[in-house]
Amino acid sequence: QYQLVESGGGLVQPGGSLRLSCAASGFTLDYYAIGWFRQAPGKEREGVSCISSNGGSIKYADSVKGRFTISRDNAKNTVYLQMNSLKPEDTAVYYCNIDQLAILGYWGQGTQVTVSS
Repeated sequence: QYQLVESGGGLVQPGGSLRLSCAASGFTLDYYAIGWFRQAPGKEREGVSCISSNGGSIKYADSVKGRFTISRDNAKNTVYLQMNSLKPEDTAVYYCNIDQLAILGYWGQGTQVTVSS
């Protein structure tokens, strides 16, 4: 069974940092580009960042450029999102996914990030 499990969220003050992890099971991440997404209360899910299968191509939403860094460790079948200089508007549930699972309607449980003083 294919599964993606997000972790690492929490409550952090503005300006703080968090590192999210996305662990895949049931399949090997090596062959897939993967993205991080987020959904704030009352808003549509939006793309945050994505990374190609070999890590050679990376994209960020304008709202997180210069603050967030995506990376992957294929040996650990895991993708990370380092989030620095967090702002209250970064508060959301964060998800990771690959196109092949998103098309089927699969989304993990996500991890809650709350930025508040």
